[in-house]
Amino acid sequence: MTLQAAHSQTEPAFSKDALVLDAPSEVARIVAFLRDRVLGVLGRRGAIVGLSGGIDSSVVAALCARAFGNTKVLGLLMPERDSSSDSLRLGRAVATQLRLTTVVEDIAPALEALGAYRRQREAIQAVVPKYGIDWKCKLVLGSGSESAGINITRLTVQDPHGETSTVRLPPEVYLQIVAATNYKQRVRKMTEYYHADRLKYAVIGTPNRLEHDQGFFVKQGDGDADVMPIAHLYKSQVYQLAEYLGIDDEIRRRPPTSDTFSLPQSQEEFYFAAPYRLTDVCMYAVNHGISADNVAEAVGLATAQVQKVFKDITSKRRATRYLHSPPLLVDAVIED
Repeated sequence: MTLQAAHSQTEPAFSKDALVLDAPSEVARIVAFLRDRVLGVLGRRGAIVGLSGGIDSSVVAALCARAFGNTKVLGLLMPERDSSSDSLRLGRAVATQLRLTTVVEDIAPALEALGAYRRQREAIQAVVPKYGIDWKCKLVLGSGSESAGINITRLTVQDPHGETSTVRLPPEVYLQIVAATNYKQRVRKMTEYYHADRLKYAVIGTPNRLEHDQGFFVKQGDGDADVMPIAHLYKSQVYQLAEYLGIDDEIRRRPPTSDTFSLPQSQEEFYFAAPYRLTDVCMYAVNHGISADNVAEAVGLATAQVQKVFKDITSKRRATRYLHSPPLLVDAVIED
């Protein structure tokens, strides 16, 4: 028997429906988990959820409302100068649908005081000297070396007249832009914990499996929480729960976005090398030892396309390992 034949006999069966959930059972399981961990293990009285108007925070809010009741869930709306107006509008719509109490915290003054906007602007001016306060920007993935499979981040800017241009970034400029922008997620998380402390609530995280696994979060920002109830779910599975939970169609149709730059920006053009549906399937395959050939056949793509996504998944896992690391101790601190 050839090695290839032996592999084909041991490889798990795969279909494009591998990620289909029993949504009612999964919702019941997560709701029970939330009640046990938040009320029992953590000893908190309810939940804080940052509402962005996106699919993940909407699903998490709905799960928390089922777990604790709508009066024990506080929805935080945290706009800033670069936020899309849709984020605030849709976040409010979710809160209204779920009958949640909300608090609006405009974090722009805090970001201004910390120098977040200024630091971002100064970094951009190193490559676009004319860039000013009334300009807009976003980071996008550009095509790198196809043979090497390198993803190169570029900067797109828009002047006050609507003219756009895209430039390649030196590493130090890219890092400063990201560092300055990360203030936003960190200020939001700090605000969530303020309300959690005053109410004796738990902070509930909203990253899904794709974001958590691939490091698409900010350390001590949206990557921090007391409980993460959907971090085990692939993005497409979150959409399945959204449909079952009755999340508004407009939110379910909205392209995933980080909503941190002043120009509209999808997660795909900023970070992920492929649409979430394909990345989900490929990550499932990587996690379960399924070959690129079998995935390609199931989803109707060329094997080379699937292999490229496989490579991006493993590369991001290596590059973002630091984000998952706890503080490093000289000696273990052992509790009796």
